[in-house]
Amino acid sequence: MNKILLNFFLLLSFSISAQDYLKEINEIAEAELKSSSSLVDIQVNPNTLNYDVVYHRLEFEVDPAEYFISGNVTTDFIALENMNSITFDLGRITNTNNPYYNNRITVGSVMMNEEPLDFEHNSASKELIIQFPNTLLSGTTNSVSISYVGAPNTTEQGFSISTHSGVPVLWTLSEPFGARDWWPCKQDLNDKIDSIDVFITAPSQYVSVSNGVQQSVVDNGNGTKTTHFQHNYKIPAYLIAIAVTNYSIFNQQAGTAPNDFPVVNYIYPENLTSAQNSLAVTLPIMDLFEELFETYPFANEKYGHAQTNMGGGMEHTTVSFMGSFGRNLIAHELAHQWFGNKVTCGTWKDIWLNEGFATYLSGLVVEDFDGPTSFVSWKNSLINNITSSNNGAVYLTDSEATSVNRIFNSRLSYNKGAMVAHMLRWKMGDEDFYQGIKNYLADPLLAFGYVVTDDLQIHLEAASGMDLTEFFEDWVYGQGHPSYTVSVSNSGNNQAAITINQSQSNASVDFFEMPVEVRLYGQGNQVFDVVLEHTTNGQQFIVNVPFVVTDVDFDPNRHIISRNNSATLGLNTLDLSNVIQLVPNPTKADLRVDYPQNINIENIQVFSNLGQLVLESQNPLLNVNSLSTGVYYMTISTSEGTFHKKFIKN
Repeated sequence: MNKILLNFFLLLSFSISAQDYLKEINEIAEAELKSSSSLVDIQVNPNTLNYDVVYHRLEFEVDPAEYFISGNVTTDFIALENMNSITFDLGRITNTNNPYYNNRITVGSVMMNEEPLDFEHNSASKELIIQFPNTLLSGTTNSVSISYVGAPNTTEQGFSISTHSGVPVLWTLSEPFGARDWWPCKQDLNDKIDSIDVFITAPSQYVSVSNGVQQSVVDNGNGTKTTHFQHNYKIPAYLIAIAVTNYSIFNQQAGTAPNDFPVVNYIYPENLTSAQNSLAVTLPIMDLFEELFETYPFANEKYGHAQTNMGGGMEHTTVSFMGSFGRNLIAHELAHQWFGNKVTCGTWKDIWLNEGFATYLSGLVVEDFDGPTSFVSWKNSLINNITSSNNGAVYLTDSEATSVNRIFNSRLSYNKGAMVAHMLRWKMGDEDFYQGIKNYLADPLLAFGYVVTDDLQIHLEAASGMDLTEFFEDWVYGQGHPSYTVSVSNSGNNQAAITINQSQSNASVDFFEMPVEVRLYGQGNQVFDVVLEHTTNGQQFIVNVPFVVTDVDFDPNRHIISRNNSATLGLNTLDLSNVIQLVPNPTKADLRVDYPQNINIENIQVFSNLGQLVLESQNPLLNVNSLSTGVYYMTISTSEGTFHKKFIKN
């Protein structure tokens, strides 16, 4: 099949698959876009920075038929400075338009050492401010218990009720700012709770779900029962969740001894059979992620799913809430148990560390289960969506981090974040990329804590030995994408000359440095792929090819975010001064002169910045370790003339 016809069928398959892939990713992003308002007044609350939460005892009484919660939250905390008061985030809306209740949370009492404390529930700041009778000294551990009742705020949708087949169902979904809707907490991404106990009292006909391991179910003798869950891993407030309805439960077994664990699934009875069939794929996905990265992070407890009426899913620690059971959604939410739950983005500006990696891991499932052709199609669908606009960075600005719509933007946080992860893998190679990610997940300073983009970069650089500063500046912090123009000509001696130019869609990046893949075609379905380190505009390369090139394709495996590329076969005017390169540059020790095989190196001289000859060789492989740091100039004498280059010694 000729290349044009082959590409036609590939593009046809890409377009068909793209619709499915993008639809699923967009549904996930929409489900995780938790707020109905595009701008949310949420910043790091300076009033909650003076204490460290150690433990929560969360006692909730709910009925899925009623939009109402009665709660008692006991918080153990360590004072980080002398404290005369403590502040919790707790929403309160004062209008009376809610048909279920008065649309407000009312705090009834606050207790400390069995003594009542004075408090103020501030509607404007959504803060509960508790006064202490005496100053609490820095470093001491203390505890307060808050009792409250009411109908949580509906604008941020942290607390929801609905029905399935006529049966009531209740669930919570607190990312990013909804935990404060339904319980007094520390909302910001600066503290993780060491452990929690969750007690859910609900009508006896229902089954309750929460994080961690179920400890007991107690019949209260009054038509209700109390279900107790315990979770002993560090967890942020937004990942704590409850759900209640008439669930059917089925268990799977995952992991490998001694790290085996149950997968506990809470399913609507009317969907049990179909869900069992769909969720069977959880186990091989779990095996893949454990093989690529590490043991499931919460193997001492459980993993599982709880069905709700949301549009997509939410990765609550140890139990993902699911609106459906497609393979992509199952993979995405499971991936979050590593990327988002074990290591959690430390600011909403770093949300791609959660969502980009979870999306990429769902792509790794495509690669492993469906093969390389399907993986190329998956990447192509993301690239088309990412480049549908000329701007947008993976990393958010301060103002963007207050917009829920921007935080959960599928094009940037999910798709571009995922493709940036893939480009790091492409640039580094599989071995270094996966080792760097393993080290990142296992770092004791990061594990079960908060991470920022710099933490990832540090570990990837350590694993690869590469300086990734420019990559992150271009692809993570910069906006837009490149477009490539590739021209190839046969230059004789089984060689081809390749010239690559690039333009950028956004002025925030002046040049995207990346290794690029060029596919060369010959007669009789001959194919030859070359990878070229593209570092300058107009750069020329001489490559050895085992046939006469008849056609060319750029980035056939879709490794790079780019658009409107062109690749042509023509006559190049070969500029040897561009083809001859010094690699790596800058360098610490070894330096290599790259040059076409159809010329001969006759002599190499290295001069200092003062014009002194400091090194001379006929070997294109030089060791400059003995040279002092600074800028040097090289004269390269060849059979085709003399060329001059500059390099930096680090």
